[in-house]
Amino acid sequence: MEYKVNIVWDSEASVWVATSKDVPGLVLESGSFDALLERVRYAIPELIELNHQKTPVYQLTFLSERHDQVATYG
Repeated sequence: MEYKVNIVWDSEASVWVATSKDVPGLVLESGSFDALLERVRYAIPELIELNHQKTPVYQLTFLSERHDQVATYG
């Protein structure tokens, strides 16, 4: 089974936010992208069990997005 996890940069809060339509209840945030990936890897098995899904093996696909505004000088 494959679960897609969306990771988006929230510039107002200065954190990465992870959510997933495939894993109900997944909403995590962290100021560090790598730390967020680790938190997601630990949280998903627990959420799968809480959602009564029987998935002994699963694959995670992380989709990240960040938009920055850049100004030119001159």
